[in-house]
Amino acid sequence: MYSCDTRAEIPGGLPVEFLVGFRNKGEQEFIIETLEASFRYPMDFNFFIQNFSAIVYNKVVLPEQEATLHYSFVPSEAFAGRPFGLNINLAYRDGSGNSFQEAVFNETVQIIELEEGLDGETFFLYVFLAAGVVLLLVIGQQTLLSVGKKRTSRKAAPVETGTNNPNNVDYEWLPKQTLASLSKSNYMYQVNE
Repeated sequence: MYSCDTRAEIPGGLPVEFLVGFRNKGEQEFIIETLEASFRYPMDFNFFIQNFSAIVYNKVVLPEQEATLHYSFVPSEAFAGRPFGLNINLAYRDGSGNSFQEAVFNETVQIIELEEGLDGETFFLYVFLAAGVVLLLVIGQQTLLSVGKKRTSRKAAPVETGTNNPNNVDYEWLPKQTLASLSKSNYMYQVNE
């Protein structure tokens, strides 16, 4: 829980507690009826932003006595980072039935967001950053592999001739000396015919 101090900062999403002191200086009793709070637009206090529950006390305070009232509320986290007018009203009546309403707190406060460790936004930011780094590494690896394949594949690929050879014989597998001697014998064979 968090208590409001003189800096007028209230955390969003956490309980805020107020203690209101009431002293009866009169000669007749007072009856404290309700205590309520609300956020107001700071430029126009007639415009309500958020109302909080009114607590009914119906507590009798006799002359020359005091009473302390406890009030707590939880401001919305969505209001963090913005100023609002905080208005805390005390409604009471005297023994004759005359009603009164007093603004016990009526100031502009700043709603703040407390930094508590690792929140959901930060966690997912780190997850997406890690995924982006992994993706960049995979893309870099694929690029390097494709460039490496292009360099090694620049050699002329062997072409299959199949049966296009006029003699229907593939002599490529033979050593060059054997081919040379076969050529001479073929030449001689063709000349003799």
